[in-house]
Amino acid sequence: MAYEQGEWIMRGLRRDDPARLHSPRELIDRVNACGLLPLFRNSVPGFSVEEMTCPEDWWCGDPARDPWIWRTLCARSGELAYGKFFGSKAGFVSLEWLPVFANWRRDGYDFDARWDDGLASLRQKKLMDLFADGTEYFTYEAKQRAGFGKGGEKNFEGVVTQLQMQTYLVVRDFRCRKNRLGEDYGWPIAVLSTPESVWDFACVSACYAEKPAVSRERVYARVRELFPRGSEAQLRAILK
Repeated sequence: MAYEQGEWIMRGLRRDDPARLHSPRELIDRVNACGLLPLFRNSVPGFSVEEMTCPEDWWCGDPARDPWIWRTLCARSGELAYGKFFGSKAGFVSLEWLPVFANWRRDGYDFDARWDDGLASLRQKKLMDLFADGTEYFTYEAKQRAGFGKGGEKNFEGVVTQLQMQTYLVVRDFRCRKNRLGEDYGWPIAVLSTPESVWDFACVSACYAEKPAVSRERVYARVRELFPRGSEAQLRAILK
């Protein structure tokens, strides 16, 4: 997605292109085949959901066509990890590649060990403490409970993004708030969770015996293999 002459421009495939993704199921299957896939167009040509879908279908509101709605259904399915993983922007990681990705991004640390070694900030710790028992929270709930906002801690969005980039948090779902009658209202809001509470510790930590540098190179090699038009500088820009 690019901002050109005062408007946002989507780059994708024609509706009649046989390579176009047609459904949430096809998107899940494509991510599983690739291993990891950013949501929007980025520095690596072809490496995004945007470039695999029809531009006119985004934000059309039809669940059968709209990739913006598909991202919610894919995150909710539990078949993929979704979050701000790519240059602080959103995207997907398959469950096969999640342990590799997490081992690299965590640099071999569980969050508690990162905190004990002085490598995590107090603001990160306040947020992660909320999720210690496996509870999930709307983003606005996490912000309030961790003491961010007016008169409290600053840069909530930045801290949440850092924790997603390090794979300590994922977006589990998007849900609407409910009124006193139990009815949905407003726009869907991201629901945060730890990946361990969604898929269990054994899944997420399956590559902990591997050196993080090896996991990093495996991720880079996978993207090079599937999207060879990207230079090393372009890979670093989106995977950094």
